[in-house]
Amino acid sequence: MAVANFNEMSLFLTSITYPGEDEADGGTIAVSYRSPGKTSSETFDTLDIPLQPDTKDLETIEVAMHDSPTKAFEMAAQYSSWFSSRFGYEVVLAYLGSNLRNVLFQEMNPTTRTSWLSSVASGILGGSNKGEKITFSDCSPYLITSKTSLADVSARLPEGEEMDMTKFRPNIVVEGADQAWEEDYWGKISMNDAEFTCAHNCVRCSSINVDYATGKPAEGEAGSVLKKLQRDRRIDAGAKWSPVFGRYSFLNVKHGHLVLKVGNEVNVTQVNPERTIFSWKGLG
Repeated sequence: MAVANFNEMSLFLTSITYPGEDEADGGTIAVSYRSPGKTSSETFDTLDIPLQPDTKDLETIEVAMHDSPTKAFEMAAQYSSWFSSRFGYEVVLAYLGSNLRNVLFQEMNPTTRTSWLSSVASGILGGSNKGEKITFSDCSPYLITSKTSLADVSARLPEGEEMDMTKFRPNIVVEGADQAWEEDYWGKISMNDAEFTCAHNCVRCSSINVDYATGKPAEGEAGSVLKKLQRDRRIDAGAKWSPVFGRYSFLNVKHGHLVLKVGNEVNVTQVNPERTIFSWKGLG
């Protein structure tokens, strides 16, 4: 369920308690539902879900995300019922487990035939057709954005209004870039011994127009951010109608367990000579 199609998804917030030293403590994910209009400081209606549920008695179901299907486990009825009652219609909570999906980008998926366009993109990235895998993410495990570019978006809104980075849903936010949109050309970045390949632009949809406090399209100028960005941020020839904000990225694992923390220094280790070209037709 995507925020663009189900705006009320924005009313569900999550926090994670990681596994403890006790083997029986597999960790939990707390999902909090905020009724429309509540502020972040008010009490939420919360459901605790095990991070590593026992799947032996769970039914296997087919999950189709975009053009990349996978199998998953249907969680116990108590979990799906909690979500269904808050959405107001029936939904199913699915656990991915060890299942994975094929990545959607053509030059990174071994099941697709490499075209001339894909070869160009792969050459820019310096990568190979190794066949990446993803979970329930749209396109990649990591989405990297820049605060400098966010400021450019905020400048398009009326004075006193600021764009909320949450609406772009990144999991790595870089601060200190000299210029807005310079990340369009980032090929690789590193931090704390971790290196990421910035494989593709993140092309945007109407989800960035949602009011996260109400779970509905935002009113006023905040409800037209997508249109504002379409004026000059349709810069990817592979998705010509969609504005770009952020970079879909993959971790290049070199050794062992890596820990990233807020405040880690970020280094851009590869700058592409030209922008990458979005190679998945499903989002174009």
